Amino acid sequence: MKTTSNFNLRNEILAGLTVAMTMIPESLSFAIVAGLPPLTGLYAAFIMGLVTAILGGRPGMVSGGAGATIVVLMALAKHHGIEYLFAAVVLGGLIQVLVGAFKLGKFVRLIPQPVMYGFLNGLAIVIFMAQVDQFKIIEDGKEMWMQGAALWIMLGLTAATVLVVIFSGKWLKAIPSSLLAILLIYGIVYASGLETKKVMDIASVKGSFPSFHIPAIPLTWESLQIILPYAGIMAAVGLIESLLTLNMVDEITNTKGSANREAMAQGVANIATGFFGGMGGCAMVAQTLVNLNAGARSRLSAIIGALTILMVILVAAPFIEHIPLAALVGVMMVVSVKTFQWASIRSINKFPKSDILIGICVAAITVILHNLALAVLVGVILAALVFAWDNAVRIRARKYIGEDGVKYYEIYGPLFFGSTAAFMEKFDPENDPDTIVIDFRESRVADMSAIESLHKLTEKYAHKGKKVILRYLSEDCRELLKHAQGVIEVNVDEDPSYRVMPKA
Repeated sequence: MKTTSNFNLRNEILAGLTVAMTMIPESLSFAIVAGLPPLTGLYAAFIMGLVTAILGGRPGMVSGGAGATIVVLMALAKHHGIEYLFAAVVLGGLIQVLVGAFKLGKFVRLIPQPVMYGFLNGLAIVIFMAQVDQFKIIEDGKEMWMQGAALWIMLGLTAATVLVVIFSGKWLKAIPSSLLAILLIYGIVYASGLETKKVMDIASVKGSFPSFHIPAIPLTWESLQIILPYAGIMAAVGLIESLLTLNMVDEITNTKGSANREAMAQGVANIATGFFGGMGGCAMVAQTLVNLNAGARSRLSAIIGALTILMVILVAAPFIEHIPLAALVGVMMVVSVKTFQWASIRSINKFPKSDILIGICVAAITVILHNLALAVLVGVILAALVFAWDNAVRIRARKYIGEDGVKYYEIYGPLFFGSTAAFMEKFDPENDPDTIVIDFRESRVADMSAIESLHKLTEKYAHKGKKVILRYLSEDCRELLKHAQGVIEVNVDEDPSYRVMPKA
């Protein structure tokens, strides 16, 4: 993908059209799989795409009715009805607005690179596998693989699409290769009369303009108890996927988006979607990559994509319904290949084993469970545990006895819950001299577990009738240790100013 900040009107328009073509069958599929009316997926694609394009913090990013969020709400719709789903989408959007308003979007920075690699690699596999599923048909109520001429036609058209996408971009710059491929395959099928699977085989895309509708559920405490857990999980899943996508676009375009603004935009979009009969959604990684591959870098392409979906719903359904699915499958297969982080494979022997394991775990959860939020959460927890363990075993103490007979302990490395056991093992209250000095110039007391370990250590020496002097502690540490059985030496000009815990 080329990185450029130059605005190109033609690229933006054509990219928007391409995004719409690829988003329509995906949104329809998500709605149908969830047991919802097909138009709830298209309404979500239109409203989410338009609102986030205008208000969002990341030009070039595309949002719509995403599978990651609808999977969370499927059980709610099944057991309580679609009106409860709409209410949960509204409440989930409100939670996302609050996350943005309180500037909590910055916590996406805590997601380490191995997790990003695993997320993108797993997503690439999921996108590819979803396209393979299009080679199945329903006969007599049973799902089965295509056979005979139907299979060979589908394979041939898909392969032709892939070749056009790969090679046309090298000699034709006037039109995005994805859109060119879709139009060429459409023309071939239309002119030759080939019988192959089309968008209409998924569902009809014809409808009316979405109308305002307050979810018809009782305004009671019981209703809130039903929808709140679903709304909270949906909000979290949507934000994680959206902010990860934002980070991905930042890297591709060498620009910086606003996580908090994007969180608020996602929330406003979901609130609007719930009130206008949509199934809710978030950023769509595959469509965002299609958009960027087509040369889009501004908000205009996503706006055009959303308006194109609306026009399809209102007037252009007959044309869209006849687009061969093979063309869309081929485009998305190329996207999946480009999404996969091949650099993570080429450099695998250069990464720490723990990072490799984290990336594999995230990718596996993404592929097996199709739950991107859970995959990222597990990855972050694993990375945090690895980090804590590495720092726990690295705490060191340089020991020596001065000319005055005092034993000095110079501590290196952070003192926190994970390193307190190793820290305590450095000392010898039984055999140490009557006075010891613990120097924290090259260390940091990071949490309450560390404070508690210092309390215990000074008490051990006090029981032996010995004196402990603690040097180079922050004011916050000194305040928390004021009842310790030792002496805290104050070094006004050199003591650090960090805090162990935030003030109330």
